[in-house]
Amino acid sequence: MSDFLSSGWSTYIALVALLGIFWCIWLLFSQRKVKVVHTPDGEVADTGHVWDGDLRELNNPLPRWWMWMFLFSCIFGLVYLVLFPGLGSFPGIMGYSTRGSLMQSMETSNEELKPVMSKYVNMDIVDVAADPKALEMGQRLFLNSCAQCHGSDAGGAKGFPNLADGDWLYGGSPESIKATITYGRGGAMPAFGAVLTSAQIKDVANYIRSLSGLPVDDLKAARGAEVFKTYCVACHGADAKGNIVIGAPNLTDKTWLYGSSENTITETLLKGRNGVMPAQDKVLSPEKIQLLTAYVWSLSNNKPSQSKQ
Repeated sequence: MSDFLSSGWSTYIALVALLGIFWCIWLLFSQRKVKVVHTPDGEVADTGHVWDGDLRELNNPLPRWWMWMFLFSCIFGLVYLVLFPGLGSFPGIMGYSTRGSLMQSMETSNEELKPVMSKYVNMDIVDVAADPKALEMGQRLFLNSCAQCHGSDAGGAKGFPNLADGDWLYGGSPESIKATITYGRGGAMPAFGAVLTSAQIKDVANYIRSLSGLPVDDLKAARGAEVFKTYCVACHGADAKGNIVIGAPNLTDKTWLYGSSENTITETLLKGRNGVMPAQDKVLSPEKIQLLTAYVWSLSNNKPSQSKQ
């Protein structure tokens, strides 16, 4: 229910669920009162629905077993909605949630695997990355927890960094990678659509492309350099090589998170970007984070491990 902006949706969904069940119960009992019609010779009359000339739908009452099964299903539905979530935002008196169940399952898993992984917690991450068994476990953790965004090969996608190219927004040291995994990151590129004119934005886009040696309009790029000095150097630096403290990307290294086309850069300048790396400290145990850090670090530092993937 957190996806809905108004609490009225909760009431609406609860009413729909309850009315649907009570309508089914009413329908069942209302049909019990309908009398069975017989023909003059004592046979049950048909409903008028005939197929293939001789296949008739008779006006028989509901079988008793079917009626009780239907009623039991409605009662079961009501009991379920009281015990478990289903009536809008009402959590149910059992207090069950799929998130809670998942977290409990993960805690159990962490405890079971702790003896196997505990020896790596106090080791230097570089040493952990040199252990083939540790890397194998780290790779499995990566596939389970990180591949959805960064890809199974860690090559990334639009808006999701490539973790194997040696280019890092917040630094590629083991400590920086571990901090990113543990606490997450929130990168924000402010929108300049209300600050700069469309012509200025095109000029800056050309200048930024020129920093990586891409084809540009030289006149626009020259004008864009002046705009860049006024609005962009605070984060990206006078040399446009970024700032790992705040995650401002290097604009001269030919590595692009969202793409290098003029239209894409223009969109970034107009609307801004908000990249989020979710924190894993509530999801993964310290032992798993240590192994995952070693694996991610190895992707761009431990060449022998890359050849095995």
